[in-house]
Amino acid sequence: MATTDVERLRTALSDADFPAQKDELVRDAERAGADGDTIRALSSIPPVEYSNLDEVENSVPLDPGPPDSGTAERRRRHVKPGLSQQEKDVSSHPIVEELGENRGS
Repeated sequence: MATTDVERLRTALSDADFPAQKDELVRDAERAGADGDTIRALSSIPPVEYSNLDEVENSVPLDPGPPDSGTAERRRRHVKPGLSQQEKDVSSHPIVEELGENRGS
């Protein structure tokens, strides 16, 4: 499913007259030179009359955007919270500990 963001949607429909039908909104976006994803997202909304841009925004599938930098940083440094230290540390195989490394046999 094609998605768009609020900024691209508002730019595409800056000259739209409300109330407007779905087909009128798609034509306005095409005339404004909107990108293909925005036009496809507008094409996927229900065929009803929209009284303002807020109603269109609520119907269009919007791209959530990239995660904030704090979330990305937490994902990079995730160390399995909630597990004991014993469960975090992975020991080597018990046979390797007892006999040493395999020497090519």
